[in-house]
Amino acid sequence: MNNTKVKINKLLNETNCEHNQIKLQDNKKVSCKKPPQPGAAQGNCPFEGAMVALVPITDAAHLVHGPVACTRNPWGSRGSLSSGSKLHQIGFTTDLSENDVIFGGEQKLYQAILDIAQRYNPAAVFVYSTCVTALIGDDMDTICQAAAKKIGIPVIYINAPGFLGSKNLGNRIAGEALLEHVVGTAEPEMITPFDINIIGEYNVAGEIWNVLPLLKRLGIRVLSKITGDARYQEICYAHRAKLNVVICSNVSLGMAQKIKERYGIPYIEESFYGVENMNRCLRNIAATLGDFYLQERTEWLIAEETAALDIALAPYRSRLKGKRVVLYSGGVKSWSIILAARDLGMEVIATSDRKSTKEEKAKIKQLLGQDGIVLSKGSPSALLQVLENTKADMLIAGGSNQYTALKARIPFLDINHERHHAYAGYAGMLEMAQELYEALYSPVWKQVRKPAPWDEKN
Repeated sequence: MNNTKVKINKLLNETNCEHNQIKLQDNKKVSCKKPPQPGAAQGNCPFEGAMVALVPITDAAHLVHGPVACTRNPWGSRGSLSSGSKLHQIGFTTDLSENDVIFGGEQKLYQAILDIAQRYNPAAVFVYSTCVTALIGDDMDTICQAAAKKIGIPVIYINAPGFLGSKNLGNRIAGEALLEHVVGTAEPEMITPFDINIIGEYNVAGEIWNVLPLLKRLGIRVLSKITGDARYQEICYAHRAKLNVVICSNVSLGMAQKIKERYGIPYIEESFYGVENMNRCLRNIAATLGDFYLQERTEWLIAEETAALDIALAPYRSRLKGKRVVLYSGGVKSWSIILAARDLGMEVIATSDRKSTKEEKAKIKQLLGQDGIVLSKGSPSALLQVLENTKADMLIAGGSNQYTALKARIPFLDINHERHHAYAGYAGMLEMAQELYEALYSPVWKQVRKPAPWDEKN
């Protein structure tokens, strides 16, 4: 995939996205590509964004062409699990040296692809450019094509060097690469009227495994998972599904739109977090597929699952009811966790609208109500101030914010992609309730909130 300025602008111009750059009638939309601000972190780069989107394809090799420091640990940072091959957990790099920067690393890249194919026999090889290889001008596209002919398996070049922009742009580049080189390149042995794709779900902590059995009980087949616990071959079949279910709109909406334009496959935007969201997701899938008996089975399944879950959640709801929570996450979690907390009797008093679409921001405002606080930026000092002002009982955020919670001396729950607990589906709802209860009622909080011995009055 050659990333010219025109191609990048196309990725940033989505007609259904609030950030599109083109003019629609008299309304000029703002750009997706946010310029860096002095003194503010830009966030993770397109290279990492592309890797976290594609590495969950478990039977493919993911080769980073650049210095070893670029590789870091992005292949493991999302916590995506596999039910089969563990090849995606191996970090491959060409480990460019100073000599390679001077004389070029094309031969090293070619040999690395051949070595990976011989030793690991992957279903495909994804090759990622970095800032260094983009700047020295290695012709990676040509090398990947030559290597693919030699080894007889797909070698896909992902041109997302770090200086291009944001992590979100890297997610989009990854989706574009799948559309150009993978989707539609093979045919499934059979198709059914109830084949769907799940787009934008990365099987963090095994979350998709909480959802797949529910769909199977309804007779719905997930033809392609893009990309959580995916196999390369199944993504090739994505063009034969009857429906795309988009989980992370900010990352995957553009891909779903283009699949609709090319193959006529409709899409719906859903969430797997919380009882209300899960019920609505199953109902919308059944309604969109348009089968009366499927809709009837869906209602039976929802009634059975919610009844069992109500019994299991009863002791947790009694202890969690009325607890006040500050939520600082991004995308689909910014609004869907509000509903999940409400299912447990908890109240989200503040959340962020980072990485959210226009529709998601509207949901956030509606769910929070007039008194709710929407955080556009969440520096540690700003979060601490909100926690103090609202008298919150808990902070739910990404792992980097756990120290903010510790400073505030309140419990913390990790909700981002580094976590080790699956919160999707009905089973995930029970898991979340257990984690919230254990965090809130840990005896450590009584200890840390006590005044120091030298501050105690005699």
